[in-house]
Amino acid sequence: MRNFLARRLRVAAGVLLGSLSAVAELAMTLASGLWLLVTLGRSADDRRGETQILAVARWWAEVQRRRMARWYDTGTADLAAPLTGMPALSYVATRWTVGLLGGVVLLAAAIGAGYASLLVWGWFLVDLDQWPLVIAPATFGGLFLLFLCIQGVHAVALMDEQLIRHFLGPSDRQTLERRIGELAKSRAGVVEAVHDERRRIERDLHDGVQQRLVALGMLLGRARRTPDPEKSSELLRQAHEESQQALVELRDVAWRVYPAALDEGGLAAALETVAERASIPVRLSCELRDTPPPTAQAVAYFVAAEAVTNAVKHSGAEQVTVRADRTGELLRLRVEDDGRGGADASGSGLLGLSRRIAALDGTLSVASPAGGPTIITAELPCA
Repeated sequence: MRNFLARRLRVAAGVLLGSLSAVAELAMTLASGLWLLVTLGRSADDRRGETQILAVARWWAEVQRRRMARWYDTGTADLAAPLTGMPALSYVATRWTVGLLGGVVLLAAAIGAGYASLLVWGWFLVDLDQWPLVIAPATFGGLFLLFLCIQGVHAVALMDEQLIRHFLGPSDRQTLERRIGELAKSRAGVVEAVHDERRRIERDLHDGVQQRLVALGMLLGRARRTPDPEKSSELLRQAHEESQQALVELRDVAWRVYPAALDEGGLAAALETVAERASIPVRLSCELRDTPPPTAQAVAYFVAAEAVTNAVKHSGAEQVTVRADRTGELLRLRVEDDGRGGADASGSGLLGLSRRIAALDGTLSVASPAGGPTIITAELPCA
């Protein structure tokens, strides 16, 4: 509730600043329109002031963009400063209407708040005999008006954000080019991640399972050549133990490649295997009302497994918390440990995870200040 009120107040403050800006924008619009009208048909030397007007419009549009990025919970922070003056001037010439609308809504909200608070101070002004007939309807009407104005403030903020995107946002061609660049980068990242995974599997097989099998073959060869039955029996016992260890390491390699629990029980079961195999306590919270796509589940599993492994090996953590939930079309995984912190997001392990996540248009964030805690958050679209 407190966060909701804080967000509403922050948006209202942004709308208030925008309404105050409307006066300056209206003056700039009238002045620029008059100047362009007076200088219409003149030579370029006589219209040098036009460049200054466009420069001021660009500066003002950038100020408004920063205002929205600061006070609104919108994505205007990713908009670049206007590159040319005419779109910025068109934006300034249009935005003052939204600013005035925001001022009217805020004024109505203040009036509604005044009437809604009559229960507190109205009895000083109204005769007690007429109090129920005057105060009650006025208070109810004020509360209703205040409710409508709260929704109106949010609507004005959305209009403000849509307006700046219309005039200063990227064109369809620019959006398509940026998307093509993102896809090319994510494809290269996936190829590199697959290459790294193959090298890791080869290294695990060469350094682990292959060495076990070589030792197993040597033990069996010695058992066949020895004439002593007792020594042969001892060598066969060692060979049997070596084969058991080889099976364990082979299962570990297969588990790191792709856990069968994902297909059998879904992400929740796979995360339980991660917790069971960890050498420190792992608290799990998996709230998935709908089953995410298999690719999203697999990536979420690998993120959790890598994060828990790093916490065990490098952070000195005593406990790890893994939380998975799905909100709408977004699968969110959060892994937090109480270790010493200082995790490097550009390390080979986390870099490979970020490439996997980027292939699904997801995001990976790592917060690991010195002294901890380390929080790794992955967000994966499930559309």
